[in-house]
This record gives sequence, C-alpha cells and structure tokens, in this order.
Amino acid sequence: MSGPEPNVTKHPASSDLDPQGKHSPRLSIWFFVGALCLMYGLVLLPVGVYQWHHPSETELQLPLLLTLHTTFWWGLLMTVFGGFYAVRFRPGKG
Repeated sequence: MSGPEPNVTKHPASSDLDPQGKHSPRLSIWFFVGALCLMYGLVLLPVGVYQWHHPSETELQLPLLLTLHTTFWWGLLMTVFGGFYAVRFRPGKG
C-alpha cells in the first residue's frame, strides 16, 4: 500500500547547510544593530563638532539644548555603542 516516496527538497534559504554539508555561519541581528548605530554615530559626531564650534543663531531650539550640544553627545554615545556591538557580534570571530 505504500506508494513512491515524494521527492521533497528544502528551499536553499530555509537551510543553514552549505553545498558541502557543513553549517554556514549565522549572522547575529546584534551585529547589524551595532553596525547601524555605528554608522549613525559616525554621521552625527562630526556634525555635532561642527555645530559646537559654529552655533546656528537662526535655529529654533530651547536655549538649554544649545548649551548641552546634544548632537555631539548622541553621536559619541552611538559611535561607542555601535562600535562595541559591531565588534562583539561580528561574524566569523571564531
């Protein structure tokens, strides 16, 4: 009563095996989170340095925010955070 067995193959994207049958390395989502934060931080940091030395007089901000230099500090924080996560969760670290 048993008929021919169906030829079922998995879609290549659904398996973590490479053609030689070995497990391919998986990328952590935290690596991408770190890389994205690092990129944002590397953009914000020089903008914050520029704004610190060349404050805009026409920008509508609270006076407190102008003295805190929030763009610089957020850029520094995101660069450090993103650099840590990008290095900590980098692919192929062995």
